[in-house]
Amino acid sequence: MARKVLGKTSTLTHIDARGEARMVDVSEKPATERVAVAEGRVIMSKATLDLIVSGNAKKGDVLGTARIAGIMAAKRTSELIPLCHPLALSKVTVDITPDRKLPGCVVQATVKVTGPTGVEMEALTAVSVACLTIYDMIKAAERGVRIEGIHLVEKMGGKSGHYRSAG
Repeated sequence: MARKVLGKTSTLTHIDARGEARMVDVSEKPATERVAVAEGRVIMSKATLDLIVSGNAKKGDVLGTARIAGIMAAKRTSELIPLCHPLALSKVTVDITPDRKLPGCVVQATVKVTGPTGVEMEALTAVSVACLTIYDMIKAAERGVRIEGIHLVEKMGGKSGHYRSAG
């Protein structure tokens, strides 16, 4: 179904001609290498960041646990997002960098697949769950933690080619 979005005609691929949700048929698309990178931030007080960096958070290794949670989430994206295809991911990395200027953590996920559809949702899901895990691990120390700026940074491969966010 074609729609006007920001002055351009756009096709919403998950909506059929009757306006109903559908899973896109990718059976005719060639399997190509596709990579997506997503990022988000977890903003907190300097004292809470110090707990994370020093390894003194009550629940244990915050960054290690969040990294594993993000990887697991990427692998289960099709179970969480109704119209996503299940994919045999070939690579998932979740990098978490403490940043004293925020203060907080920058979470970045890179997901790779060779297949007929992209991995943007898997990268975004990995970042989202890693950020939520950081919150869960430190909420006893600080309830006012904020999760911000989750977005697609870059996407490579597929019919639409290369995309890199302006920010």
